Amino acid sequence: MATAATSLLGLALPVTGELSGTWGDTVNNSLTSLLDSAVAGTTTLSSDADVTLTTTTLTANQARQAVILWTAGGTVTRNITAPAQSKVYVVINASVSTQSIVLRGAGPTTGVTIVQGEKAVCAWNGTDFVKAASTVATNLTGAITSVGTTTSLGSFTSAQLLAALTDETGTGAAVFATSPTVNNPTVTNYVESVVAIGTVTTTNTLALTNGTVQTATLTASTACTFTMPTATAGKSFVLLLKQAATTGNGTATFTGVKFGTLGAPTITATAGKMDILTFIADGTNWYGSIAQGYTP
Repeated sequence: MATAATSLLGLALPVTGELSGTWGDTVNNSLTSLLDSAVAGTTTLSSDADVTLTTTTLTANQARQAVILWTAGGTVTRNITAPAQSKVYVVINASVSTQSIVLRGAGPTTGVTIVQGEKAVCAWNGTDFVKAASTVATNLTGAITSVGTTTSLGSFTSAQLLAALTDETGTGAAVFATSPTVNNPTVTNYVESVVAIGTVTTTNTLALTNGTVQTATLTASTACTFTMPTATAGKSFVLLLKQAATTGNGTATFTGVKFGTLGAPTITATAGKMDILTFIADGTNWYGSIAQGYTP
């Protein structure tokens, strides 16, 4: 009888009474070497095309290897079809372009997608390949906005997410589109976003969507009414309110703001001077305070 093979890795199963004087070659070539590749071998795929991994028994093949390394440089998502059976692969998508790859079982099954730059441990779960671990954050919800582009969190690689959070442009534009809760963080040397409202006239509606430090300039002899944002509990912001550089006398009032015992403040009227108003909300009201007479 001829040497048989195991069902998963295709390793040699010598039959009693055979291989007299030649068993060493079979052990070396169809057991030891193949087991070595199953534990630590790499199948490198460099062609930009769908691939069905070779599955020959008792000899070297692609499907037996422990690591699948994709190095092609295309842009179209490509499929890697492996045997639909118990196996663990480390899949590395080292595409030099933007290409994603899908590891799937013969059939084919749906498989799992490994994006460019991702390294994933993929295992057969009985019906399909799934990711057991990955360098890409998965199962995230919500969205993130970076430099004006909103993207689902689940679509970000770890590198892209880090870049978005730190804002590679240096503008500080990275903002969560949802409202995450961060418990007891230590933040060192942080910077708040500054919004330059510009010159205001008779009315202005304040908004906090772009920043919590805001600057505005009053025109001479003009009374401006500022409409406050919704008084969401815990919200706060600072308004740096300047008089025009050459002429003063602009005045300001703030709708729905409670000030201290001295009541609503009178804005410094001197040309070129600046008052700093601080506001904080408790969910029902805005409460304000003022520091006056600065020279910017």
